[in-house]
Amino acid sequence: MLFPPTVLLDVRSERSCSMNPLTTVKQPDYIHGYRVLKHIGRGAASEIYCVCKPDSSEIFALKHVLLEESDKDDRFLVQAENEVRVSKKLTHPSIRRIYSVEKFRPKGWARTEVSVLMELVDGQSMDKLFDSDVLSKMQIFREVADALAHMNDKGFVHADMKPTNVLVTEAGQVKVIDLGQAHPIGKSKERIQGTPGYIAPEQAELEPLTERTDVYNFGATMYWMLTRKEVPTAAAGGRGAQSASIPPPAHTVARGIPHELSELISVSVDPNQYARWKNMHTVVRKLDRMIEELQQKRAG
Repeated sequence: MLFPPTVLLDVRSERSCSMNPLTTVKQPDYIHGYRVLKHIGRGAASEIYCVCKPDSSEIFALKHVLLEESDKDDRFLVQAENEVRVSKKLTHPSIRRIYSVEKFRPKGWARTEVSVLMELVDGQSMDKLFDSDVLSKMQIFREVADALAHMNDKGFVHADMKPTNVLVTEAGQVKVIDLGQAHPIGKSKERIQGTPGYIAPEQAELEPLTERTDVYNFGATMYWMLTRKEVPTAAAGGRGAQSASIPPPAHTVARGIPHELSELISVSVDPNQYARWKNMHTVVRKLDRMIEELQQKRAG
């Protein structure tokens, strides 16, 4: 087993339906026709359940949200619907499937019920694996990079890659999650979206997003996973490329990091997008070579 067996229950992890929930939650028997088996998690404004489709016994994860009439809640619904649209165009095994979004407002209610039906993943978020060895992390990185390359090939950037947006099972299966901010390649967003420490300068400047945007987000993700430090990224509203900077090489911050991996990351997080690796396929090839060399070195 590559990874520790601990499975934490939080916004970015799920347990199998046979396990006990972390806290006692009064759960409904059914949500939008799906039989509720267990409460398995909680988000900022949502409850996550393990549910079963009665006519086929298929098991899913279901995020259930009660939305008020507000701009913030409208954005949640837009992102949830975007996840479904993008997910339907993707077939990579390392990208979590999002099957549907359903809306319902009971008569007399001021709030709207929203249910997001998702693939159930029995794993934990990648940030919980910080103490894993470098080779294990590189193997995860490789699967994430391949998943992002697939998204890019289908015409989308993920646009919000970070350690908490990757789930890893005990067997080492990787799942990229949270496609809510995914965006067509070559188009700009109407408003700034991204996470400090991972956001690319062009995102902060509302410039067109490209494959290199995912390269930057992913490079910042690898940097945190190896050093537990964030990349100095652009501040919203500032001149992105001028306010972001390349961090100290990862191998100078933490021990045991191969220089070639450190260089891969440094090029990935260059504020000048044209100085970065051209696409995620390049990153995959470089990771493949580094993994093979490290495995051969360990084999003696």
